[in-house]
Amino acid sequence: MAHGREREENAYASVGPSLSVRWVQGFPKQNVHFVNDSTICYPCGNFVIFINIETKKKTVLQCMNGVVGVVATNVPYEVVAFSDRRLKPLIYIYNFPGLTRRTKLKGSVLLDYTLLSFSYCGTYLASYSSLPEFELALWKWESSVILCKKSQPGVDVSCMTFNPMNWRQLCLSSPSALTVWTVEKSNQEHYLKAKSVKLPMEDGSFYNETDVIFPTSLPKDLIYGPVLPLSAIAGLVGEEAETFRPKDDLYPLLHPTMHCWTPTNDLYIGCEEGHLLMVNAETLKVTILNKIEDTTSREGCHLINPVTMAYQKGGVLISGIDGFVYSFIIKDLHYKIEDFLQVEEPVEHMIFSPSYQMLLIQTEKTLTHSGEVCVWCLEDGTCASRICLNTPATVLASSPSSFSAAVGTQEGSIHFLDVRDPETPRAVYKVFPSEWSVQHLLYDQRGIYLLVGTSEGCIFIINANPSSLFQILGFVEVGKDILQISTVSLLETDIVEVMVLSPLPETGRSRLEIFTLPTTLPQVSTSFADERGRLRDELIAKFLYEIEHTLSSAVLDYQSHQVYGFCNQVPYICSYRLPEKEHSGICILKPYQKVQSKHYGPGMLSLSPHGLWLTTIAKGGILCIRDVHTLETFARSRSHSHQGHGIQSVRISMDGKNILVNGRNDGTLVYLRWRRFGGNLASEILEYCQKLLISLSNTMDEENDYLSILKRESLNLGSTSEHTINEDTKKLSIDSSQEELTQVDNSKEIPWLQQRSQEAIRKEVKLFSKKRKEIKTGIKALAKTVLTMMEENEAIDNIAKLGQKEFSLDLEELERLHNENEEEVAKIRKDAEMHNLAKAYLAELIKEECWNAMAVKGRALKCFHMPYVVENFPMKERTDEELKELKRVLQQKKIEAECLKLQKEIVEVQSAITLVKKHREEEDEEEEEDVAVKTNNLPNYLLGSLSTDFGVHASLLSGQLELHSREEKINQIILLKDVIYKVKTIFNNEFDAAYKQKEFEIARVKERNVRIQEIILDLDLEEVVWQPEFDDCEKPERTLVVENKEITAHRFVNPWQKNKTQFTVTSKMEQWLLTRGPDTRHRALMDMMGGVLEVKKEDILRMVIPQPAFMAKPDAVWSEEERKQFKEYEKKVKELNEEREKYRKSLEAEMKKLQNSIQESTQNFDEHLKRLFERRVKAEMVVNQEELKINNLVFSLLLDEEISSREAFLNNYLIKKQAEKNQTSEAIQKAKEDLDTYREHYDNLLAEDKVLDRSFKKEFSEIPSHQVDILYKLFKRRPRIQKQKIHSDTASIVPFGERPESGKLNKDAFSQLMKAMDDLDNISNMPEGLDPLVWDHFCQTRRAKVENEQKVKQKAAVLMEMVAFLRRRTEEDEKLQQEIEKVFHERIVLQEEKVRFQLNLTIQILLKQGQVELENFQLLLEYPDAILINKSIIEDLNCVIRAQGQKKVASMMESKDVHKGIFQIEWEHKKMEMEMEDLNQKAWDIQMLFFSRDRQKYLNEPNYETLIAIQIGIMEQTIAVLDKTHKKNVENCKKLLKKLGRYSNQKDIANYTLSCNLREELVAVSERKDICNAIGSQLTCEKIAKEQYENMMHQQKLTNISKQQAEQISILQAEVERLRMKTFPTLVQM
Repeated sequence: MAHGREREENAYASVGPSLSVRWVQGFPKQNVHFVNDSTICYPCGNFVIFINIETKKKTVLQCMNGVVGVVATNVPYEVVAFSDRRLKPLIYIYNFPGLTRRTKLKGSVLLDYTLLSFSYCGTYLASYSSLPEFELALWKWESSVILCKKSQPGVDVSCMTFNPMNWRQLCLSSPSALTVWTVEKSNQEHYLKAKSVKLPMEDGSFYNETDVIFPTSLPKDLIYGPVLPLSAIAGLVGEEAETFRPKDDLYPLLHPTMHCWTPTNDLYIGCEEGHLLMVNAETLKVTILNKIEDTTSREGCHLINPVTMAYQKGGVLISGIDGFVYSFIIKDLHYKIEDFLQVEEPVEHMIFSPSYQMLLIQTEKTLTHSGEVCVWCLEDGTCASRICLNTPATVLASSPSSFSAAVGTQEGSIHFLDVRDPETPRAVYKVFPSEWSVQHLLYDQRGIYLLVGTSEGCIFIINANPSSLFQILGFVEVGKDILQISTVSLLETDIVEVMVLSPLPETGRSRLEIFTLPTTLPQVSTSFADERGRLRDELIAKFLYEIEHTLSSAVLDYQSHQVYGFCNQVPYICSYRLPEKEHSGICILKPYQKVQSKHYGPGMLSLSPHGLWLTTIAKGGILCIRDVHTLETFARSRSHSHQGHGIQSVRISMDGKNILVNGRNDGTLVYLRWRRFGGNLASEILEYCQKLLISLSNTMDEENDYLSILKRESLNLGSTSEHTINEDTKKLSIDSSQEELTQVDNSKEIPWLQQRSQEAIRKEVKLFSKKRKEIKTGIKALAKTVLTMMEENEAIDNIAKLGQKEFSLDLEELERLHNENEEEVAKIRKDAEMHNLAKAYLAELIKEECWNAMAVKGRALKCFHMPYVVENFPMKERTDEELKELKRVLQQKKIEAECLKLQKEIVEVQSAITLVKKHREEEDEEEEEDVAVKTNNLPNYLLGSLSTDFGVHASLLSGQLELHSREEKINQIILLKDVIYKVKTIFNNEFDAAYKQKEFEIARVKERNVRIQEIILDLDLEEVVWQPEFDDCEKPERTLVVENKEITAHRFVNPWQKNKTQFTVTSKMEQWLLTRGPDTRHRALMDMMGGVLEVKKEDILRMVIPQPAFMAKPDAVWSEEERKQFKEYEKKVKELNEEREKYRKSLEAEMKKLQNSIQESTQNFDEHLKRLFERRVKAEMVVNQEELKINNLVFSLLLDEEISSREAFLNNYLIKKQAEKNQTSEAIQKAKEDLDTYREHYDNLLAEDKVLDRSFKKEFSEIPSHQVDILYKLFKRRPRIQKQKIHSDTASIVPFGERPESGKLNKDAFSQLMKAMDDLDNISNMPEGLDPLVWDHFCQTRRAKVENEQKVKQKAAVLMEMVAFLRRRTEEDEKLQQEIEKVFHERIVLQEEKVRFQLNLTIQILLKQGQVELENFQLLLEYPDAILINKSIIEDLNCVIRAQGQKKVASMMESKDVHKGIFQIEWEHKKMEMEMEDLNQKAWDIQMLFFSRDRQKYLNEPNYETLIAIQIGIMEQTIAVLDKTHKKNVENCKKLLKKLGRYSNQKDIANYTLSCNLREELVAVSERKDICNAIGSQLTCEKIAKEQYENMMHQQKLTNISKQQAEQISILQAEVERLRMKTFPTLVQM
């Protein structure tokens, strides 16, 4: 082919070649529809495909605006409607089979139509759109107008159908709701009314809903005000309040998945939970159909997640994802399930044909995942044949040099197909280059090589000739994620140039790799590739190029001078010049020519077979064919759209006449052909095609002949090669180590790449086997040497011993392990640091919130001796806003007080007349001021708290009976908070004073304990000094500081820290030794004076008088001088002891005094803290009282807000209902006007009809009367129209029969009537003797009368419809009026409740104990007849009653005193008599008194106490002797008791052993008795024989049962094998 000759571009540019669609193939992604009984249609990409089921003929309708949206068909009119998916989409309606456009519907939808549905009767079309309108529209599609529309925001609908028996009803369902829409008509006006179906709950029960707007069952609360609906409590005032329900009141409902209509205007609803519902379309009553359980049904075929439903007579057909179609036979309210059909695939859609003679089932099965390869006929697009590879396929390529094709798979294998006979393709060979997925397959232009691109960046070169058994010649490594492979293989050359495009995402560039393959590569492949099959770069002349921007596609032109690239990020097509000189490294290419692509998104480039056409495709779905020199487009076709992500690939035939375009995501294959294909455009490619075919003719014949015997040879060679590989692998596994060769499973096919790798390893092992043995021997010797050295190292001293790591030969591995250890430690340390940081952050937050933010920290105080704990009030600092608000309220209260005072002064001045009156008024003012002071200083029982006890002034607080407005309540809350703050502040001040006092007491106790400790040391006592300390609750700040003693873990100290500590300790010791100096003076003082210069009084207790030296001798040898010294010594000792005893007593008295002082001071503090505790309780009581008042006020404010919300909602609801009432009133007014107008037209038409009847005889008055009578009878006669009889078979199958109210049926009936009138107007029916002219006039008059009667009937029907419409509007208006009245009533009741709530205030009163008396402890909560009055009135009345009572008591006291005097005189007389008797008795006792010797001794002995002490000493000695004797006796008794205990234990053990033996003997005796009683007279041998016989019979029975079960198992296994064989795919003809 001559590329350099000039081309006459204008020769075909003026003609303007173009492309047209010849046929389209694709699979449905939406539901399939019937156009008529024999034709189905479905959308596919930009096309709607029609298929004749009988003839298999396909017809294509293209949507010129992109991808087809939703499709609907109308069988009676044989039209199809579909929408496009552009902005502001349109609906197109086409006739079938003419495929001419009937009309185009344009609405207000912005984005997309989701559903279309034709009515079964009439020319109506319903459409539903999603975001943003969610609009349901009803179209009169013949006139292209919207009759009515309604929007329901946020509601997605999944299914929409018309009622087949009534076009005025539609059902719209979604997974969460079901709505029945009714079309109401009044003359030419249409209205849509929606009614929602109340679905049952998931368990099948119905939820009893209550009225949310006007609840009638709310409880009445007489204490806390009115109880309002939940929407008012939630604060909702808009439309959401009408449907608001709390979360706890929401129950999951059934989820509808499909629905269908019945001839009785009912709906069958299938639910996701498996329930089947029946809904009456008029009353919307929901009934759950009950399932009749069938025990004979086959197990394993249960209804799981039903997807689609189709109605048939007597029930429905339902299918789901389990691959079964079930027949539901419905009778009354029950249904029975029967297996109808097994599809073995999930069913997506199911529909009956219009005649109900065919059922169309649409499944989810796709052909790509099964690896099915189809052969299509280019002429008519029919499927000639198909073959299934049973593996997921990825890419396909056909060979130009033979009738073969290659299919790449996901598992990495390549299947070669023989397509010599298109009707019987077969797989003839398979190669397995690698386990990586095949992404690219490409034959060069002459079919010499097949290039295979994998996902890991390897390109395998395969010999494309079948005669070579598709030999793999080698592979080339390129960059990963290969985008495109391009080849140049010209007839004049003996090389094949290959270019590979791959991305460089890290640098934002693209890489081009170009290498050359000689045509002689199959003969020299061993020299071009290394042992592992990689082609050497220097032999294939591999060059690297980079482009500074990213490309999505690139091709190499046929002259190899430049590269064409499709830019990825900008819409340009660029050409790049290749350098003529060879280079090393990477060469950067610059754009040479740049043209706008006019495509959307990244695209792909490809060259035509002759290299002069450049095809461009992209996401926009437009195919452009450009001139390769100028890059100008001369032909384009929009076969796909951007909604389907455009075009994936394009292929041009060798002669250029045929073009196949495949979509990316729309599943469409489009065949394009040229229009006006001629001139140089055709001659160039045809010339190239002829040359190529001539050059390949011989090769093609030879290779095609070889395909016939390839299958058998490939199988034999494949088995032989596999056997050889397995044997080699076994040999290699013996010689090679695991590091060099991995074990391969012999049953698994080994890829070519792995085979070459194993073969190379085997050669290397064979080549270096001697060297390997030498290395192994050396390694073993070295290991022995190292072990010997390690043993010697263990035996030497520690100083000379080496570490374990010194013997490690693999230092790199040791370093690696050390680094890994360090990394792990660093990671753990980092995790610990992050964990500690998180804990520290959390602690800081808690500290900031609970400690730092507190102006007064929370702490407690404990008593020293009593279990009392007093806590203060933790307080935060008041914010500026709170202080500002408090200041405003205080200022407002002061202003109100001043205003009230001025108002009183003005009134007093105006009422003053005279000075006397003025004086009296001043007195009254003083009284009023006193009263005001009293009212300002309200008593506690009216104030509601004891805050005045803490000195808090409550003069600015409003009375509890005066808080009516919202502002007053808010101000009162602010003032009450201020009161609480002041009470807490006052108590905290008292607490702080007590805290300081405790600190002082503890310090004083510590000071005194120092002296007590000294005294205890001096007296050598073992007493423990009581030292009070603060607890953690008293000093909480100590918990924020962690001390060293609290840390239990061992502290980690770095080596440098240890060295620093040792150095510090050493330096301190040296400094101490230097400062101490010589100790001669200290030693002299210790030797001479015992270490002290002066003897202190405290040293008396430790002072000892030294004994004279002669005391060591016996007394007999002492001299007189020595005896005198001894007496002096005794005297000094006695004096020292006396002094010591005196000093000891003084110390004890001092210690007792100090302890008593500590005890007294701490007890005094405890008493003070006890009073503070009572103060704390009272303060907390006040705080709680004030907070209770605040809570009551807050509750009243909250209730006020709820009432306001309820009132606002009622107002909004009233406005809404009034607006609806206005609309209904206008609709009623308009309906009445239309009805009156239409009724007038109807009356006029009816009058005209009567006039025609009455004027009949006048018009024919000229003819004889008997003829007039005959004509009048004929005038009244009407033809009988026989209805078309439906075929009995069809009538028995079609469940809906004839559609009523159909406009087409009305037209057909009128046309039949006119045809019948033509028969009546025939001249044969003319009476005898009648003039033909008169007969013609009569026929015209009768025809006019019949037409007028038809108009009257139509008008009457429309009139009845308008009357019914007016009646419904009137009923709606009355219903709205009732709701408005109900809202008015609810508002009045609410306002009354609001006023009552504002007047009936909740107040807080303090009642003392005993002030309120209740009978029988019955607490009353309701006081309907009670009133609240001031206490002063009761007190005044009590004063009067008390005065009268005092008078009565005085009179009674007088009478009582008289009687008391009489009783007193009598009592004194009795008293004197009794005293006389007592004195006589005492005298007698004195005379008889006994005076013992002990009493005499007590009175006479002067040293009676000493005598008693001596007697006590003697008694103590006696008691001690007795105690010692008693202890000795006790010890003897204990020893005797232990001895007796041991003897008793021995007896107990013996008794226990005897009792156990006795029990066993008794059991044996009882068993023998039972055996003897059971045997009786029967022999034991007979019983044993009987038992053996029964065991044998039972064993024989079990053997028979096992044989039967084995037979059943074999039968079931055969059935399972049969069913398994059925699951194999079958080739079904489409």
